[in-house]
Amino acid sequence: MAALGEASDFVQSLARGLAVIRAFDAEHAALSLSDVARRADMPRAAARRFLRTLETLGYVMSDAREFRLTPRVLELGFSYLSALSLPEIVQPHLERLSREVDESVSAAVLDGSDIVYIARVPTRRIMSVRITIGTRFPAYATSMGRVLLAGLPEEERDAAVAASRIEKLTDRTVASTGELATELARVRDHGWALVDGELEPGLRSVAAGVRGRDGRVVAALNVSTSATRDSVEHLVDAYVPPLLATAAAIEAELRLV
Repeated sequence: MAALGEASDFVQSLARGLAVIRAFDAEHAALSLSDVARRADMPRAAARRFLRTLETLGYVMSDAREFRLTPRVLELGFSYLSALSLPEIVQPHLERLSREVDESVSAAVLDGSDIVYIARVPTRRIMSVRITIGTRFPAYATSMGRVLLAGLPEEERDAAVAASRIEKLTDRTVASTGELATELARVRDHGWALVDGELEPGLRSVAAGVRGRDGRVVAALNVSTSATRDSVEHLVDAYVPPLLATAAAIEAELRLV
């Protein structure tokens, strides 16, 4: 990142403005000026200038105490989504899969060390955090993230593992990059990933990769459920086959695009 900051074409003010926007998320929908400054890692005076600029442009609104993003920020991601045929292709397949397994299903892509949701069919709320299109989670602790990491070319995968800042999100979360590398090798061998309570206690999910026309894993699909409803054995026996079949159907359609 330091190299980027020193590049002659790097516009620091734009980067800091985007950092202010990223300070808001599902768990921090309303933030005070101090909160924004802390989460964006900048002085209060700078955070105030960026917030007022974004407010003037219509991307932020405020009351006497707090700031919130407005729906206009969706414009920033719409150009990407509208140019990306993947969500359009994936969505009907997810809807069929969800009807078949009667569980929540999702699709995500890899962005650095995070996964980003691009499509979803929820059947019930099983996480404390509400998941929407654009929601991000650390790849290392998710089934879709592990599929996406495992699908990277070896050099990229090793770099991604080394760069993972592993935190023990639960008492089941992988404890080290070495443990993560071992799990990714298992995912490559099996062709799917299982995560049991590593992102959030009681949340179980299985995921499979979707390969593009060039053979690279371009997205991942998952089926999520609760530990109180489904055993690990049932998760594997009942959900992995239709999950893999859905991934194969999406891959077949991508080859025609």
